[in-house]
Amino acid sequence: MSNFLPINTILVPQGAEYQAVCRGLRGVTGFIPTVVAIPVGMKPLLKYLQQGQFLVPESRVLIMGICGSLSDRYTVGDIVLYQDCIYQGKLQECDRTFTAQLHSSISQKASLVKSVTSDRVISSAAEKRRLGKTLAADVVDMEGFTALEFFNPAGVSVAMLRIVSDDCQHNIPDLTPAINSDGSLNPFPLVIAMLRQPLAATRLIRGSLTALKVLEEVTNLLFSGYSNQNF
Repeated sequence: MSNFLPINTILVPQGAEYQAVCRGLRGVTGFIPTVVAIPVGMKPLLKYLQQGQFLVPESRVLIMGICGSLSDRYTVGDIVLYQDCIYQGKLQECDRTFTAQLHSSISQKASLVKSVTSDRVISSAAEKRRLGKTLAADVVDMEGFTALEFFNPAGVSVAMLRIVSDDCQHNIPDLTPAINSDGSLNPFPLVIAMLRQPLAATRLIRGSLTALKVLEEVTNLLFSGYSNQNF
C-alpha cells in the first residue's frame, strides 16, 4: 500500500461529529491528516468549500460523520463506506481505489452503500423507506453529493465513511428549522423540535451518542495503523 498517497484532509460536520473524530485521533502517533469542521447542509457546504483552499489535485479527502438509514439492512452504529451519492437524479461517485483501500482496512466492520443527499432533514420513517426504495439508496446525509460535485472535477480523490445514527423504522424530530443558513445549529429551535416529540428525541439522542462513539473508535482504528498501512 506504500504507493498510495496519504489522506491529506478529513472533513467532518461541525459540532459533536467533529469532536468525536478529534477524540479518535488523540494518542495517534505519526502522520495525522488535517481535520476540518464543515457546515451542515448543501448550500452552506458549497459556499464554505468555494472559500477554502481544498482544491489540491491528486490529494485525498476523507469525509466522515453520521448518517440516517433508508434500509432495514442498516441500523444504529453500523459503519458505512459510500460508493456514490444521488441528488435530484444526478449521481457522483466516490474514488473507487481510495474507497476499496479503506474497506480492506475495516472490511469486517464496514458495508459499502449507495447514498442520497438531501437539502433538509428526513425525519419521517415512512419517507426514509420510500426514498430508499425509489432511489435504491441505503443511507441519507446532507453533504455528500455537494462535496463530490465540488471535488471530482478537480481531481481530488474523495472517500466517505459515516456511521448510522438513526434507522428507518422510527421517526426523528424535524431538525431542519434548527439549521441556520450558515450551516450551524440554532439551539432554541433545536430544543423546541425535541420537546415537541420527546420519544423521538430520546431515540435520536441515544442513536446519535452510539454513532458518535463508533465514529470515535473507527477514526482511532484507521489512523492508529496509519504508519503501517500508509494509505
